[in-house]
Order: sequence, then C-alpha cells, then structure tokens
Amino acid sequence: MRKEHWIAAAMASTALAVAACGTTIEQKAATGAIAGAVVGGPVGAAVGGAAGAAVGHATDDD
Repeated sequence: MRKEHWIAAAMASTALAVAACGTTIEQKAATGAIAGAVVGGPVGAAVGGAAGAAVGHATDDD
C-alpha cells in the first residue's frame, strides 16, 4: 500500500511540473496527459490531463 502512495505522489508532482509547459490550455493539458501516461498509464493520463487543464486555466491571462 505504501508503494502505491509513493507512485501516486510521484505521478501527481511530475504531471503538475510538466503540465506547466506550453502556451495554451490545450497544450498544457496534452503535455500533462502525456507525462501522466508515462508515469501511471491510462489513469495517469487522466490525472495529468486534468492537472494540465487546471494549470492552464490558472495561468490564463484572461
């Protein structure tokens, strides 16, 4: 169980760090999804995409 927590924490931090790459919300979501997929497979892709979209909306200038 502890290993799963470390994997989830690593996946979330990696997805958030990489999700900041890009200029548009779509680019940030795609980058986060790819990073999440590499770290955690399909579930990681969903988490990474959501994190990328959230970062994209948070850093949007509008």
